[in-house]
Amino acid sequence: MEYTVSSRASPDTHRRGAHKLIRARSAGVADNARLVKPRWLRIRPVSNPRVRSLRRLLRESRLHTVCEEAKCPNLNECFSRGTATFMILGDRCTRRCAFCDVAHGRPLPPDPLEPGRLARLIARLSLSWVVITSVDRDDLDDGGGAHFAACIGEIRALSPALRVEILVPDFRKRVQRALDALAQAPCDVFGHNIETVPALYREIRAGADYRASLELLLEHKRRFPAIPTKSGLMLGLGETPEEVRAVMRDLRRHRVDMLTIGQYLRPAEGYWPVRRYVSPGDFERLAAAGRAMGFAHIAAGPLVRSSYHADLQAAAVIAAANNTRA
Repeated sequence: MEYTVSSRASPDTHRRGAHKLIRARSAGVADNARLVKPRWLRIRPVSNPRVRSLRRLLRESRLHTVCEEAKCPNLNECFSRGTATFMILGDRCTRRCAFCDVAHGRPLPPDPLEPGRLARLIARLSLSWVVITSVDRDDLDDGGGAHFAACIGEIRALSPALRVEILVPDFRKRVQRALDALAQAPCDVFGHNIETVPALYREIRAGADYRASLELLLEHKRRFPAIPTKSGLMLGLGETPEEVRAVMRDLRRHRVDMLTIGQYLRPAEGYWPVRRYVSPGDFERLAAAGRAMGFAHIAAGPLVRSSYHADLQAAAVIAAANNTRA
């Protein structure tokens, strides 16, 4: 496909699938009886010139999106609306998560010109809301916190009315330094995905720590109480319904305001297999349980992702926070 991402043409430096997970505990996981994808998860490809146009602009600007790198099922819809989740700090992750199609490899040093290129493209697209995420950068002293802050600063300089949501890695053992850096350019929504239940962390999210992720979300809320915090869960990895509810309760105890819950979809052979397809009705029941727990906003459904319609998800929460401060 024209304007495809370069990382998919460089398998030696950008490892994916079995090549990426060759040393991980989850490598070689048997894909038992292959599940048939239900009708509510079948997405009909849509041809839209805006998709091609945005891909072209991204390549020209030498920018990355997690939509493309991780094969998001909502890519065509979001690109058609002119929205994307930008992925900073390169296209090579230092982790080998068994669910994620972002490439693993030795990362390059942070590009000091990336914040400016990102800000200029966002201004050109006349966006009102932007989501910025990144690969894990365990090689950096602050996990990439200063680069996030630089991007936010450049964006606000060119688009002062823009709302900025960030979806950060766990900043393993570097949380204080990362949050010190982010204090220089606060965001409008702070997100970090818990991803799955603690019993599956060693297989699914190697290198991460469940309690540390919860503490990151709580520490940001302590420092910046007016900024909504947000997290996300995938279902269908082998978790039980009660384990999911226990994670939801943990998130509320750690003062998380917003939650997204979606269906895990295996991006390619070699990754963790889908253990179960969760019905729309089960997602609705989880959403109702989340509202009862006190989440300010919860989005749950088969194709829900942490950045999907992020502006709509956060609007009411931010408005309520503003009214409270007033």
